[in-house]
Amino acid sequence: MDVPLIGLTGGMGAGKSTALAALERLGAAVCSSDAIVHELYETAEVREAVLKRWGADVAPLGIVERARIAGIVFSSEAEREWLENLLWPLVSKRVQEWMRRVQRLDPPPRAAVLEVPLLFEAGFEKRCDATVAVVADPETIAERTQRRAHLGVAARNDRQLTQEEKAQLATFVVVNDGSEQELEQKLSNVLAALGR
Repeated sequence: MDVPLIGLTGGMGAGKSTALAALERLGAAVCSSDAIVHELYETAEVREAVLKRWGADVAPLGIVERARIAGIVFSSEAEREWLENLLWPLVSKRVQEWMRRVQRLDPPPRAAVLEVPLLFEAGFEKRCDATVAVVADPETIAERTQRRAHLGVAARNDRQLTQEEKAQLATFVVVNDGSEQELEQKLSNVLAALGR
């Protein structure tokens, strides 16, 4: 039986990473597109491309600094588009490789869950059997994002659909307003609804 692919998304501070960890505990194979991007920045192909585009300042000591790149791409539509055109096909290829590995696992996982902050914006939902949007109340989100002191929170949020829009597009909406145990139970219910 094919392992279903679930796209997991949500706005900054909603708790996507916490949800991904909970789904892994529940028996899903999990993958983070952010982690893939992090790995890609360590490849010669991507490092050389960004150095050629933006100069050595983005990679002091030869290591690409994501914060410096964020400062560039979140203040320029053209630079953001250039970076997305570089990264998204590479991310897509790695996701396909991951899915092939997941489909061969024995015993099979309950689901394959791919966390993508820009799931709908990038069109990744078309590849998924179901999608889950993690949402939280604005006060909780503000507290979480403030705690992590994200660079360019407003600029990043401007790039994303609102959490209400994500919720309207998603197959399932999970409100992350309680404990991790409560979140895990809600996600267990999602897997059960998918027959997993």
